Amino acid sequence: MERTTSRTVLITGASRGIGERTALRFAESGARLVVVARGRAALEDVADRCRIAGAPDVLVLPADIGDPDAVRGVFDAALDRFGHLDVVVQNASVAAFGRFTDIPAHVFDAVLRVNVLGAASVCREALQHFRERGRGSLVVVGSLLGHAAVPLMSPYVMSKFAVTALVRILRQETRADRDITMHGIWPGAVDTAIYPLSANYSGRLARVLPLNDPPDKMARAIVDISSRRSRDRQVGLANRPMLLGYRLLPWAFDVMVRPMMGVLSFTRDRLDPTPGNVEAPTDVPAVARGHAPR
Repeated sequence: MERTTSRTVLITGASRGIGERTALRFAESGARLVVVARGRAALEDVADRCRIAGAPDVLVLPADIGDPDAVRGVFDAALDRFGHLDVVVQNASVAAFGRFTDIPAHVFDAVLRVNVLGAASVCREALQHFRERGRGSLVVVGSLLGHAAVPLMSPYVMSKFAVTALVRILRQETRADRDITMHGIWPGAVDTAIYPLSANYSGRLARVLPLNDPPDKMARAIVDISSRRSRDRQVGLANRPMLLGYRLLPWAFDVMVRPMMGVLSFTRDRLDPTPGNVEAPTDVPAVARGHAPR
């Protein structure tokens, strides 16, 4: 892998899944890292592994991106330590499963606060720094579900459609900034802990769809795209077939997607309602928090 020792990379949602694998990929290339997530313990573990993988310096910054003051503090601390940032990867997000009317309003709002307002805060701080410096690469991790709507995940889907719009708008607004690049990565189903850790009001335990990809596939795409000109990239086994159906046969897609989600996205295990990790970090899956299958 090409060494990028001079690059300094900030990654949100770096404690697990796509963010964790992205941090390790950048570490292997020799980048200096700023890893951000809400829980310190998991971040410290990732930081230790990044140092072993080749990162010469790793700054651990626990923060909730849904708090704009916390985001500002993250960037201030990162710039105080390293002087500049070359790449910012906005990856952090949360999810909630269940029918729209069954998800409590405070949980619904919290998903939007993190996924939309939090993403906007990270992008704002990143672009302000890149413009002051004259260059930089911003990579925003959205979702296939920001391009094709499905039921039983309404706050997550709404938030990812908003993120898709945000990336498009920011690319339009940075076209005149020659050395600032704006990227959107749109993963399909990825085998991460988001399913058991998310809020769930569906009555069933959530699971990853059968056609899924490992988080390292997304990490490779993020590292690769960060050094290219501005672009979008759909990454996932099911992305193109799903988008074709959603766009070309919308009536058929809407008829089939509800029963398909019910069968493919949830196990047969019963699950009590749980707010999961939406409002506070947790490393304990729903089934181990007293919401065991019955």
